[in-house]
Amino acid sequence: MSEPIDVTGRLRKMPAEAGDPVVYNIAVGDTRIPLNGVLGKQVRIDFDGVIRCIHCDRTTKKSFNQGYCYPCFRKLAACDSCIMSPEKCHYHLGTCREPEWGETHCMVEHVVYLANSSGLKVGITRGSQIPTRWIDQGAVDAIPMLRVATRYLSGLVEVACKRHVADRTNWRAMLKGDVPELDLVEERARILGLIADDLAILRETHGEGSIAEVDEGGLGLSYPVHVWPEKIKTHNLDKSPEVEGVLEGIKGQYLILDTGVINIRKFTGYEVRFRVAGD
Repeated sequence: MSEPIDVTGRLRKMPAEAGDPVVYNIAVGDTRIPLNGVLGKQVRIDFDGVIRCIHCDRTTKKSFNQGYCYPCFRKLAACDSCIMSPEKCHYHLGTCREPEWGETHCMVEHVVYLANSSGLKVGITRGSQIPTRWIDQGAVDAIPMLRVATRYLSGLVEVACKRHVADRTNWRAMLKGDVPELDLVEERARILGLIADDLAILRETHGEGSIAEVDEGGLGLSYPVHVWPEKIKTHNLDKSPEVEGVLEGIKGQYLILDTGVINIRKFTGYEVRFRVAGD
């Protein structure tokens, strides 16, 4: 027998750790609720209409960039356009919104990787975010390809890669478990061959040691999913503040319910009541 769960607080991105399968919690206020053991149970999320900025705690009518109020969205380096498009980094021009933040988050080593979430894709992340970044994308396999000196340089490498491989996940295919089998070691060698000339030019500009190929092994990931949805129906707390259903799986930052899927990260900062029925 298990006791029912009933907690209230502000939603955050779901913490997750690599495991077989990935181990998930849902963060509601200061409470962390293990989710893997909730599979097969009725869950309910009620949004009370209040959204609070995850940076300054200001009440906001709309969430920007997954949890920020508009003033913070406009001023924080974490919300600048170069976060989504690192090749647009302007730290070297002296115009970074928060230079100290840039030093710790952007002017550090980044990894350019290949992942298989819904097919082959290229991505970048700080080394400290592996494998979290891969889990958040719902990757079933991922492998490092290059280690580069800065986020800006990783963005330039990614631009070269995007001429040959996608940089986005088909999230609907990812949630259906519709993922082809790929040999990422072979794909890494193939992509490196295709961008060899681009890498040579970047090394001439930024220094020979600024880009290093790696032969590290990859990581396979499995997810706690009992039932893959045949069709994808999404829940949106802005349109319907009550979400309820049997939890059938968790992948990426999505809860898969028998009534539809909900992207928890999208609703970061939303004040909710989260309930799980007891046995």
